[in-house]
Amino acid sequence: MRDLIASIEAEYRRYKTLGEAAINQLADSQLAQVPGTGNSIVTIVWHLAGNLKSRFTDFLTADGEKPWRDRDSEFLARAVSRKELQAKWEDGWRVLFAALTDLSDADLGRTVTIRGEPHTVAQALHRSLAHASYHVGQIVYEAKALRGADWRYLSIPPGQSARVKS
Repeated sequence: MRDLIASIEAEYRRYKTLGEAAINQLADSQLAQVPGTGNSIVTIVWHLAGNLKSRFTDFLTADGEKPWRDRDSEFLARAVSRKELQAKWEDGWRVLFAALTDLSDADLGRTVTIRGEPHTVAQALHRSLAHASYHVGQIVYEAKALRGADWRYLSIPPGQSARVKS
């Protein structure tokens, strides 16, 4: 059975779609802008993709923090094209979804390690899903700030809740 795994995968896909919808509203020049003291969308994408790729490469058999990952470099300012940004984004998500394809609900109690600490698969997936949603939330927030009045809401716009039928 894959009921729980399918539910978790659906949430990951929902956040991936939200991030893409926010990024797609921005001009190329806005992707590397840093509003306030935070990170640019490019930096957030680099970090999230690096995290997903590290955590889900050989998910069940190797520590989630791979020796080849250079986490600190993910936070360096960089100038990249939209095409490079999209490729990095897709690469992280591709590794995640490939790992999820091989999982069943029976795997949820198995143990994996992240930075040497044991976690059940369920714990590792929830930890990762929370991490992804946190960073996608940052992307949406920054994109909205950069777009200002031109922002197109990704869910129900303010003042229109009563118009939406349950």
